[in-house]
Amino acid sequence: MAEREDWFADTEGNLRPPDEGLKPPTDEFGRDDPASIERERRRREREARRKKSRKGNEPATPEPTAERPAPRRRRRSRPETTATTAPTAPAAEGTPRPSARERAAAGRDAVRQRFRRGAGGGSGGGAGRAGKHRAGGAYRRRRLFALALVLAAALGVWFLVAFFQPPPFDPGEGDGSVTVEIPEGASAGDIAEILDEAGVVSSAQLFELRLKLAGKSDEIQASTYTLASGMSYDTAIDRLTAADTGGPVTVTIPEGLDRNQIAADILPEGVSSDEYLELTEAGPQGFDPTRYGAPKGTTSLEGFLFPATYELEEGQGAEALRDQQLLAFHQNIARVDMSYAKKKNLTPYDVLIIASMIDKEVQVPSERPLVAAVIYNRLSRGEPLGIDATTRYETGNYTEQIPQSDLEADTPYNTRLNAGLPPTPIGNPGLASLKAAAAPAKVDYRFFVVKPGTCGEHSFTGSEQEFNRLQVEYQRALQAQGGSPTKCP
Repeated sequence: MAEREDWFADTEGNLRPPDEGLKPPTDEFGRDDPASIERERRRREREARRKKSRKGNEPATPEPTAERPAPRRRRRSRPETTATTAPTAPAAEGTPRPSARERAAAGRDAVRQRFRRGAGGGSGGGAGRAGKHRAGGAYRRRRLFALALVLAAALGVWFLVAFFQPPPFDPGEGDGSVTVEIPEGASAGDIAEILDEAGVVSSAQLFELRLKLAGKSDEIQASTYTLASGMSYDTAIDRLTAADTGGPVTVTIPEGLDRNQIAADILPEGVSSDEYLELTEAGPQGFDPTRYGAPKGTTSLEGFLFPATYELEEGQGAEALRDQQLLAFHQNIARVDMSYAKKKNLTPYDVLIIASMIDKEVQVPSERPLVAAVIYNRLSRGEPLGIDATTRYETGNYTEQIPQSDLEADTPYNTRLNAGLPPTPIGNPGLASLKAAAAPAKVDYRFFVVKPGTCGEHSFTGSEQEFNRLQVEYQRALQAQGGSPTKCP
C-alpha cells in the first residue's frame, strides 16, 4: 500500500491514494476541465522531480536498532491550487500539518462557500439588501395603486359632472340662435351628431346617452328646430320633444303643383299627408265642381286647391288647409274675366284645365299668354295639343325622361294622340295663369320649343316646318351639351 505522504486531496477535498490519480481529474462541479487536467499534470511532474531530487540528496539511513526508532521527518508538500480557489499560505515552521480528514473537510467547506456566493445568499449583508429591495418594491407598488385610485376617482367625478351637468356646471338655455334640421328616420346617434356639429351640445356621445336614458329617442320628430348654442342636455331634449306652442304655422303652396306633390313636399309637420289626400279626393258638403262647368260626376278637387300662403292655428290640420284653399279659389276665380273663353265655348272648368297646363309648361311669366294662344289655336283646328306635362301628371313622373311606351299609350291624358283637353286639371294654377287661360295673346302660334341653353325660355312659331327645324336644334343641343339647364334660379 502506498505511503500516506503519497496520498493527495482531490478537487473536492477528498483524500485519494496515488493510483487513483490516473483517473482524469474533474473540476469542482464534476466536469472534465482541460485547464484543470493540464494543471494537475504539471503539478504531478513537479512533485515527481522534487521526490527524485530529495532521494538523491538524502544521506544513507543507518540501520534501525532495537532502541526507539528515530522519528521520521515528514515531507512538506506544497498546497494544491485550482483554477477557481486562491492558494493558501504555507504553514509556518513548527506548525503541525492538518490531517487528511481536516484537509478534506476544509476542501468541502470551500466548495460549499463558493456555491453559496454564486447563489447570492451566502452572506447576511446580501440577505439584508434583498429584504430592503423587497420592502422598497412593495412601497412603490402601494404608491402606484394609490395614484391609480386617485385618477380613477377624478375621472369618475368628471364623467358625472359632464353627464348630469349639475349646478353650477349647468349651461341652461344656451346663447344665441341655432337652426337645425332633423331628417326623417334619424336615430338618437344621428340627432346627437347634428346637434354637436351645430354647437348646440358639448358632446354627441354624452347627449346620446342622456337621450336614451330619458327614453325619448323616438319622440323627436323630423322637422326644423330653432335652438341655442351651448344648451344643457336636459334643455335640448325638452325643446326637441316639447309640443310646438309657437303660434300659427305658415304654409306656402307654390303655383302649379298637383295634390300629390303638395302632400309629399309642402305640408308642414302636424298636417297629415294621407289625410290631405283623402280630404281632397272629393269636395266637402256644399262644394260642387259642376258649378264651374265640370262634367257631372267630377269629385276631385284637383285644380280648385288655390296656391297661396296660409296660416294654421294650433291644432288645425289638413281639413283647415283644404277649406282655406277652396275659399281662396272662390275669391280669385271671381276676379277672372271669362268673356273671351265663353265666346270660344269654354267653361270655367276648361279655363282651369288650360291654366294648369300653362303653369306646368311656363317658367318665364311673360310667356303665359303665348302658351295659352298656342292651346287655343290648336283646339280651334282640332289638333292634338302635344303637351307632355299631361302624361307626366298621369304617370307621376316629374323627374325622369318619359318612356316612349308612355308617349304611345292611348290614354285620356295623352295629348300627343288625343285632340282636345285632358279630363281634369293637371295641377292647381295661380291667378296669373287663370287670367292668361281666359284671355290668350292674339297670335297665330301653334308650336313652341324650349330654347337650348336657357332657363325654360321657348321659341314660338306658327309654321310646322319651322317647328321641325327648332326641334332638331333642340335635340342636337341635348346631345352636345345637355340642352337647357336642369336647375334655374
